[in-house]
Amino acid sequence: QVQLRESGGGSVQAGGSLRLSCVASGYANFMGWFRQAPGKEREGVAIIPTGADSPFYADSVRGRFSISRDNAKNTIYLQMNRLKPEDTATYYCAAEHLGGHLLLPSAYKSWGQGTQVSVSS
Repeated sequence: QVQLRESGGGSVQAGGSLRLSCVASGYANFMGWFRQAPGKEREGVAIIPTGADSPFYADSVRGRFSISRDNAKNTIYLQMNRLKPEDTATYYCAAEHLGGHLLLPSAYKSWGQGTQVSVSS
C-alpha cells in the first residue's frame, strides 16, 4: 500500500484557480482525486492512469479541472480553474485501483489525509 500526501488546498473566490499536488511513496497504476463536502458522500473528480490512456473526469468538473501526472516523481496534480462555491470540499488523493468503476471510492486501496478547498461566492 502506497502512502499519499496531498498539498495545495486553500481558499479562493469563485472564478479563481488552485492547484493540488499528491506525492505517492511508490508506484501506483491509477491515481486520482476525490472530494467530499460536509454531509455528502465522497465522489470521484478525476483519475489518471500510468500510461498513455486519457484521464477520466466527473461531468461536474470536465472542462474546468485538469489532472496530470509526473511518473518520475510519483506525483499527480489537479489544476482547478473557474472554481465554483459548489467545489468546496475536502479533496483526497487516491491510488491503487482494485477494479470497478474508476470514479468510485470503493475501487481504490490507498488514500491521503485530504486537503481543504473552499470557494466563496
